[in-house]
Amino acid sequence: MKIQKPVYYGEYLQLPKILNAQAPESAKYGKAAHDETLFIIIHQTYELWFKQILHELASIRQIMLKPFVPSTDLSVINARLERVTSIQQILVDQIRIMETMTTLDFMEFRDFLVPASGFQSLQFRLVEATLGIKPEHRMEIEKQFFTSRLTAEDKATLEAAEKDISVFELLEIWLSRMPFSDFDGFDFWGEYSVAVDKMLTSDYEIISTNASLSDLVRKMELKNLDMTKETFATLLDAHKYAEWKAQGKVKLSQKAMLSAVFIFLYRDYPALQMPFKILNSLAEVDEKFTTWRFRHAIMVQRILGTKIGTGGSSGHEYLKSTTERNRVFLDIFNLATFLIPKSMTPELPVYIKDQLDIVYDSFQS
Repeated sequence: MKIQKPVYYGEYLQLPKILNAQAPESAKYGKAAHDETLFIIIHQTYELWFKQILHELASIRQIMLKPFVPSTDLSVINARLERVTSIQQILVDQIRIMETMTTLDFMEFRDFLVPASGFQSLQFRLVEATLGIKPEHRMEIEKQFFTSRLTAEDKATLEAAEKDISVFELLEIWLSRMPFSDFDGFDFWGEYSVAVDKMLTSDYEIISTNASLSDLVRKMELKNLDMTKETFATLLDAHKYAEWKAQGKVKLSQKAMLSAVFIFLYRDYPALQMPFKILNSLAEVDEKFTTWRFRHAIMVQRILGTKIGTGGSSGHEYLKSTTERNRVFLDIFNLATFLIPKSMTPELPVYIKDQLDIVYDSFQS
């Protein structure tokens, strides 16, 4: 038996490299600014967490590339997505530590960092690309800011990642493979449409007979109800939905969206519980990054005010503008638009229930 060489904690973690990787720029120009060490460690920690997120997303992408994803793999996907969201919460919480640095503390070393910027975080751009943010989704000024500040090598790496299939695209393919848009012998979406009409008719009666509403408010609410009715009609009409997609109002294909709606409506069935969790986890990934971007923007405003960023952007205003725009899984959030009360959901035939349920064969005496 081969004797294993003893592993030493510091060597295994390569601590000499990590703990000596903080080299404040301010020290090169005289006295080192005290808070620059904090600034460096915070950003180094971000990059380590970005590396772990990319590691998790790469494994998820490999699983979803399969032509068939077994149910046992779905739990692996969800567990790794939950790990990503736990890491994201740490990214958000780290901002509280950064905010212990005041404006004057930052100004002690800020000018030494120009033109370095978070724009140059290749790993974060790779995270965005892996999730599904493509160049066409970005504002032109945003593309110019960070691509012009990347090295040629990093720019080539990012461009390759943007051309690769994303988690969003794999999600769309996975949802489109599901047989929920068409059932043999059962017109589910016809039944769903009847249930929607019943719900909207009830809403119309409630608004029309509500004595507490003024004529103006009643008119506004009925107009909103008409818009809701049109939204449901668009979901079920291939031509209208295609127009929606062309206008950028949705990203998912109609077939994928219908599958997602079905999963949300019947999520209590065992076969749909894990797909429902995966969709929820992806929504949380989106929410956590949106929260992180917003908190980052607020922190920058608190420390810089309206000053431009070290990378030349408009600082807080630029960061705030990317908060809502760079969302990958907005369609999952908007699924709530198409949900109806449980009491109104169409009753599924037994043969469909059996496919979605855990069925035990048994003999009754």
